[in-house]
Amino acid sequence: MTYIYSVFEFLYKAASAALFGILLLLAFAVTAPMGSQEFHGLFRYDYLLFYALIIQACLLYLKLESLAEAKVIALFHIMAMLMEIFLTHPQIASWHYPQPAIFKIFTVPLFAGFMYSAVGSFFARSLRLYQVSFKELPNFVNMLALALCSYINFMSKFFIPDIRILLFIWSIFIFWKTKITFCLSQKKIQLPMLPVLVILAFIIWIAENISTFYKIWVYPTQENTWHMVGWGKLGSWYLLLLLSLVLVLKRLCCTNLSVKAFSAI
Repeated sequence: MTYIYSVFEFLYKAASAALFGILLLLAFAVTAPMGSQEFHGLFRYDYLLFYALIIQACLLYLKLESLAEAKVIALFHIMAMLMEIFLTHPQIASWHYPQPAIFKIFTVPLFAGFMYSAVGSFFARSLRLYQVSFKELPNFVNMLALALCSYINFMSKFFIPDIRILLFIWSIFIFWKTKITFCLSQKKIQLPMLPVLVILAFIIWIAENISTFYKIWVYPTQENTWHMVGWGKLGSWYLLLLLSLVLVLKRLCCTNLSVKAFSAI
C-alpha cells in the first residue's frame, strides 16, 4: 500500500511540476483544426500566445509558481527566442513555423518562447515540490561554462565544426558522480543525475513529436508527410536541459530559496 501511495505521489508531483507543458500540449491539440485560418483578425499562434500568458498569470496568482521562479523562466524564454530567431532564419531553416501570426519577431511567433519556459517551469517547480537536493554537484562555473558552450554550439555549428560529442563527454565527466535526492512519503530517494537528465530529454522528445504532429513547428523533412522526429534530437534536448537547469539553480541560489539544493555547490 505504501508503494502504491508513493507511485501516486510521484506521478501527482510530476504532473504538477509539468503543468505548464501539459496545458500547452492540450492547447496544441485543441487548436489544430484552426490551421492557418484567421479568426477575428488573429491566428492560431496568436491565441496560443494569449493562452500561455494566462497560464503564466494564473500560476503566479495561485502561488503555484514564485516570482523568483518566473524571473528565471523569463530569462530562459528570452535566450530561447534568440536561438529560435537564428535557427528559423531562411538561410539556416533548421525548422520553421508553417502558420501565420500577427504577434511575432521575424520568423518566430511570440508564443514559441513559452514552450521553452515550460521546461524551465518544470525544473523550478520540481526542485520545490520534490524537496530536491544534490550530492557532489559540480562547481557552478564549470556547469555554467558547459551550458553556455552548449547554447552557442546550437548556432555556431553552422559555421564551425559541431562540438556536440565533446559537450556530451564534458557533461558525463562532471556529472558522473552527481546524485539527485528527492522526497516521497517522507522518504529520501537518491538517483544518479545523468540517467535522470536522459529520461527528461526523452520525455521532451515525446512532447516534440506531439507538437510537430499538430504542426506547431515542422522540420524540413516533415513538410509533406509527418513522421517521428529523429532520435538525434534527444541530444539537443539533453544539452538544452543543462542550460535550463543551470539557470534555475543559479537564480534559486541567489534568492536563497533552496539552501539544500545548493549545499554541494
